[in-house]
Amino acid sequence: IATPAALMVGVGRGAQAGILIRGGEILEKAERLTTVVFDKTGTLTRGEPALTDLKPGGHCDHDQALRLAASLEAGSEHPLAEAILRGAKETGIAPCAVQGFEAVPGHGVRGQVEGRKVLFGNRRLMEAAGIDVTSVGPDMERFQADGKTAMLLACDGELAAVIAVADTIKPEAREAVRSLRAEGVEVVMLTGDNARTAAAIGRALEIDRVIADVLPSDKARVIKELQQGGKVVAMVGDGVNDAPALATADIGIAIGSGSDVAKETGGIILVRSDVRDVVTGIRLSRATMRTIKRNLFWAFIYNAVGVPIAAFGFLNPIIAAAAMALSSLSVIVNSALLKRARLQ
Repeated sequence: IATPAALMVGVGRGAQAGILIRGGEILEKAERLTTVVFDKTGTLTRGEPALTDLKPGGHCDHDQALRLAASLEAGSEHPLAEAILRGAKETGIAPCAVQGFEAVPGHGVRGQVEGRKVLFGNRRLMEAAGIDVTSVGPDMERFQADGKTAMLLACDGELAAVIAVADTIKPEAREAVRSLRAEGVEVVMLTGDNARTAAAIGRALEIDRVIADVLPSDKARVIKELQQGGKVVAMVGDGVNDAPALATADIGIAIGSGSDVAKETGGIILVRSDVRDVVTGIRLSRATMRTIKRNLFWAFIYNAVGVPIAAFGFLNPIIAAAAMALSSLSVIVNSALLKRARLQ
């Protein structure tokens, strides 16, 4: 009972702390973690970016560019789309109807607005359409250096505007990253944002390694590469596109406020949606494994001493039975002490 008793108490202690752990195997693995990979949007950041800048170009003025972008984004479910729509609503601009709407994963969206072919997304989307973006290079670099996500709007094959949005960092994210590093765990941020924007967030959070420009379909590949390098990896995410990476990682950790798919895939669910609970889960795992090792140590010592004495007839069977019951009781009591373990 040395191992299952401690695991049972550990899982229960996690539930009390708002951490749902799918079984003892997950709790055991968490003790060996070397690397924690965080998705950025909605995990380390609030996932509610706001429109901060719009620089029109070509034949579009400010309001026209915002109306075209908002019209396209009305059909998108991306958090950045919500920022554009909120910005348009605050300005009093209503989206128009869109024909032929198409979302291009990892690139942006396209469609026809007021009879005009409109593209809205990142540099890769524009380059794939043969649209020259060199003229807005300095603006994009400036926005990205400030940690903003810069997006490009094109209309009828011509660049129409540069639009920037910024996502705010969750206040608890900094503490979570610092605590993980103090525990000797490498922290990695995985994002589809460009390298400069991602680097700005990484610097603000003091993250060890930032992997940017990652398409949703490539997140699982990045996790595999880390594992092939000998790392024991946990992936923390909240979105549908994080599910393959959550399943690939040694431990998938889903944010409680995230999608149902992510929560179904994750081995650990953070009910309170607080990334600091990642640290709490690792500390709980280590405390549980220490308890298991103490249980086994004393059990082996007890038997190593008691069995030879009993074998030579120096131990009354009644006393031996009582001692065996006392040994089991000591294991249960030691496991129950996990409830008092300090995890913060």
